[in-house]
Amino acid sequence: MSTGTPRRRRTVGVIAAGVALVVALATAAAVWSVRGSEPVATELALTGDLRTHDPALVAGDPDGDPSWYVFSTGDVRVGLGSIQIRRSDDGLHWEDAGTVWDAGTRPEWVYDVVPGVENFWAPELYQHDGTWYLYYAASTFGSNRSVIGLMTSPTLDPDDPAYGWEDQGEVWRSVPGETDYNAIDPGIVEDEDGTPWMAFGSFWGGIQLVELEWPSGKPADPQAEPITIADRVAPPNAVEAPYLVHRDGWYYLFVSRDSCCQGTDSTYNMAVGRSRDVTGPYVDRAGTPMTEDGGETLLETHGDQIGPGGQSVSGGYLAYHYYAESLGGDFQLSLRELAWDDDGWPVATTSSD
Repeated sequence: MSTGTPRRRRTVGVIAAGVALVVALATAAAVWSVRGSEPVATELALTGDLRTHDPALVAGDPDGDPSWYVFSTGDVRVGLGSIQIRRSDDGLHWEDAGTVWDAGTRPEWVYDVVPGVENFWAPELYQHDGTWYLYYAASTFGSNRSVIGLMTSPTLDPDDPAYGWEDQGEVWRSVPGETDYNAIDPGIVEDEDGTPWMAFGSFWGGIQLVELEWPSGKPADPQAEPITIADRVAPPNAVEAPYLVHRDGWYYLFVSRDSCCQGTDSTYNMAVGRSRDVTGPYVDRAGTPMTEDGGETLLETHGDQIGPGGQSVSGGYLAYHYYAESLGGDFQLSLRELAWDDDGWPVATTSSD
């Protein structure tokens, strides 16, 4: 994989076709199929370069670029472990679009905070006031010596002359013996007042939430104690990858549970809870708080897809990775329409699952 070979500009006709298909796909997401009274979500038939882990999806840039983007966990063998980028004109066929940084632009300070870091994990993309905020995590397996960093760019389009990622430094960290949580897997949401919040966490003390502020995209109070919003209660507290969605007066907390990164032995699965308040409590249909091992199962192992998780949501679509049994457990990208039932709960399965 290269680290940013310029892409040939698309013709007007290709752009128009891409826009039309994006509109069609978005319409399909909004008007889902119904068998009986149950909404049915549909998996998209993807092709191309799909080898992504912890995908952060942008389903069409709201600034007018019809391209879809997926940013994902890096690989130490490619671009110095930088966050990887893939791009699609239609949401179906995906191509390598390089990495976020190279030797001249990587965040060197991270290597002092987290000695031994090799690759960068679990990115999150959020746009505010014309700026794209790219949050990412740096850690090593089995340790909560971790940090969440931030980069910004005015655009996601690498063909735009304004494109370029600027290091904004540290957002939050965890330190063994000082913090009982793990500062990885950032997920951003704005509340009804426009205040940004960041969920994060993996194992240890569960999922945490801290208030941020614009335009820095950093903590409103760096000394604030995070709020715990999800916990499995018993060791090893296998919950991570929080993603928050604000819809129709509810805040939805999507998480991945159990174990990833073990190929066909992975037990990852997705769950969701909701709350009227961004700070919780998040509960499942039965009213069990997610701080007490609650959570409505959203998607689990099915067919060739082992251990789905590492999710994000954009434009009505759920993005996640899974471990393909047919590929010996290698990880792959999947996209699904995210439907909603009459009670306001997300649905990610089809009748064939």
